Formats: sequence, C-alpha cells, structure tokens
Amino acid sequence: MGPLKGAKILDASQIMAGPYCTMVLADLGADVTKIEKIQGGDDSRQMGPFVNGESTCFYQINRNKKSIAIDLKSEEGKEIFNELIKGADVFVENFRPGVTKSLGIDYETVKKLNDGIIYCSISGYGQTGPYSHKGGFDLVAQGMTGLMSMTGEPGGRPLKSGIAVYDIGAGITAVYSILAAYIHKLKTGNGQMLDVSLAESGLPWFTWEAAAYFANQTIPEATGHRHRVSAPYQAIKAKDAYMMIGCANQRTWEKFCTQVIGKPEWITDNRYSTNSLRHQHVAELEQEIEEITKQQEAFYWIEKCEQAGVPAGPINNFGEAMNNEHYLARDMVKELEHPVIGKMKVIGSPTKFSDTPAEIKTPAPLLGQHSETVLQELGYESERIQKLIDRGVIKQYPQSVSNQ
Repeated sequence: MGPLKGAKILDASQIMAGPYCTMVLADLGADVTKIEKIQGGDDSRQMGPFVNGESTCFYQINRNKKSIAIDLKSEEGKEIFNELIKGADVFVENFRPGVTKSLGIDYETVKKLNDGIIYCSISGYGQTGPYSHKGGFDLVAQGMTGLMSMTGEPGGRPLKSGIAVYDIGAGITAVYSILAAYIHKLKTGNGQMLDVSLAESGLPWFTWEAAAYFANQTIPEATGHRHRVSAPYQAIKAKDAYMMIGCANQRTWEKFCTQVIGKPEWITDNRYSTNSLRHQHVAELEQEIEEITKQQEAFYWIEKCEQAGVPAGPINNFGEAMNNEHYLARDMVKELEHPVIGKMKVIGSPTKFSDTPAEIKTPAPLLGQHSETVLQELGYESERIQKLIDRGVIKQYPQSVSNQ
C-alpha cells in the first residue's frame, strides 16, 4: 500500500512534465484520473515508436492511471469535470496561461467548487512575468537558462542535454510542491495554487555555477567530458573504451596515484599536488593518465579503482544500462501486460520504502478506457452514460478492456 493511498488526483496535463508528475504520485498510491481530449487524447499518444498502434512514449509515463475522455468545451462535459473536481485533492494542468480561464477550469472557478483543492499549474514560464504568454519547451529552457552554453566541448557548438531535463525537472518540482501543499492541507484543511515554471525548475540545480558567478561573476563555460571544479573527474580513455574516473577529493586522488595508476610521484608534483593545480593542468594530466590507461581495457582499470576505493564506472549506452545487474537487482526495470501492446517494460521507482512501497500495478490506459467506470463512480446510470457517448461528450474504449 503506497503512502499516498486515498489521495485523489485529477490530471488534465499532457506530453511529459505533468504526466511524469502524476505518474510518480500514482506509483506512490494516489488515485489518478487522467482527463483527455476526445480527439486523440494526450498529444504524446501521437508520438512514436508505436507497438500495435499504441504510443510507447505515452505508455512510459502514464501507468497506474485511469483515462476518461471528455469534451470540456461542451456544457455536459464541463458538468462532468465539475463533479470530478469536487472530489479531488489535487488538480494538475499544463495548459498555456489563459486557456484554463477560457475553458472555465481556472483556479478561481475551481476553488468555488472545492475550496480545499491543490491546483498545480505547470507552464513554460509561469503564470506571471513578461514571458508568461509564451509556450514552454525543454530545449528552449536549456538555452535560456545557460545550460547549453556550458554543455559540449570548449569552443564548440552549444549542445543540449541528452535527455529532457527541464520537462522531467518540472515534473519533479511539481511532485515535491504538491506533497508539501498536501501536508499543509492535512494540517489545516486549506488548499492553494501552485505555479510551476518549466524554465525555472532547473535553475536551482546550478549550485556550483551560482557559487562562482555570485562570488566573482565567473561565467561557466563548456567543459566537455571534464568536471567543472574537480580533477581528474572525467571520462578517461582505456584500451577499448572510455570510462569515468572521479577523484573528487585529495584522498581519492592519492589512492588513484598509489594504488591504481602507479604514479606516487604525482602526489607531490607541483602541477598536481592540489585539486586547484590539477584543474589548472587538467589537459596535461589527462594526457599523462591516458598514456597509461590505454595499455589496458576499461574493465581492468575499473576493477583496480574499485579495489582502491576510487569512484569509477563504465560509460554505458542506454541498452547496457537497462541490462545492468545492479539496476535489475534493484527492480529498476519492470514488466507490465498491456491490452493492446502486450508485454512492455517500464523504468521502476527509484525510492525503496521500508513500509509503504511504491507499486506499478497497471499499464498506461487506452484513450477513454475508464470513462464509463469513472462516471459510474460519480453515480451516473448506464443509460445516461450511453447518451453521453452517443453525443460525443465522452469517449469509451470498447468494453472488453474498459475495466482492466
């Protein structure tokens, strides 16, 4: 039983940031009902790759949820929404600012129906400020916040991160914000509005960069495969592949010199005796290290580092990572049975609770798979539900999978 069992989440978000947020809440036991458009549903349903016509992108971040497809522009659809919001603890949306007002599902309107609602809006630039009207995209945020100026090789073209850090970052920010607001609600009974900005969610991660900039206006630049402060803390080439070695403090550096690389004289070398000096001479240091490491395979050096207590590891591709014995032993890859896709794997939960474990129970829903079930829970009779389906107010996936 997850720690959030009993919490009711109404999710009108789509693509990545909002759905990732509500997936985490669902894994933790919350009851998440996903509201989708009648035509096409969540836009990520149109993103490949596809298996048997179903989007695996949508599949990855919408597990443990129910789907109801509603036409929110219709009066009857709005009535269904109002009934749902009355029983919800949390509402999550990621419409562009102003859209919820036009649909009549903005915070002020919703608060009149449920004054204890925790209303979480995830947008590109937030609900206020000169950029609030702009749409938000992960890569634009990576550029705007300075991330791309410090990613890649020095003097090279700015590079994006390999993953959607700001989309997922906004989802994570929304999760901890919702949990904090939920604790406040449990104590006081009061809900509130949460304004989460995709473009701001990653700024707190720039800790070392902020330290240098606010201290002496140092502008961080691209450092390629090397750490910004510590050395050697970087990718190092072995005979057969690159590997990561992390001498993040003086103790591990000295162990690296004496027990791994066989160069105890480097400890007192006036180029390498301190981390600051090593960082100043990092290109020279890297060349000297690789003259030695290129003589043996990466596995050999990683083993030596582990024996010496020096942090090190392989640079895996994603397939290698997903088949890593440690991740598999820690249940970071789970398999579910989907009614259309069949067997499909997902990434597991990274937190292991001793008493209230996260659970991955059901696959991502088909569009409108639970429309009938959700309305039945609201007290709608079968005849009325069928009329709503016939008029296009809601969409129900075929009955054969509707209750799975």
